[in-house]
Amino acid sequence: MTSHGALARRLGVEQETLDELWDYARSRRFSDAERAALAVAVAMTREPRALPENLWEDLRRHFDDGQIIEIVCTIGLFNYFNRLNNALQIEVTR
Repeated sequence: MTSHGALARRLGVEQETLDELWDYARSRRFSDAERAALAVAVAMTREPRALPENLWEDLRRHFDDGQIIEIVCTIGLFNYFNRLNNALQIEVTR
C-alpha cells in the first residue's frame, strides 16, 4: 500500500479510506460492489489460480461482464508491475 498510497492521496482518495483498506470487509467506508472487487484483488494477489466461485458470483451481482474484465485486468496488471518492480528493486515514482 505504501507504494501507491501517495499517488492515491494526490488523486483525491481520503486518508481514512486508505487507513481502512486492509479491513475493507468490515468497513462501512466501502460499498458492497467495492468490497466484492477488493476481495477479488486480495484473492488474485494471494492465489490467482484458485479464485473461489463465490467471489465470481459476488462480482456478477455488482458488475457486468465488461466491468469484470476491466477489474480483473487492472488487478492483474498492478500485481505484475508490483512484482516486476520488486524483483528489479525499482523505487516507485514519487
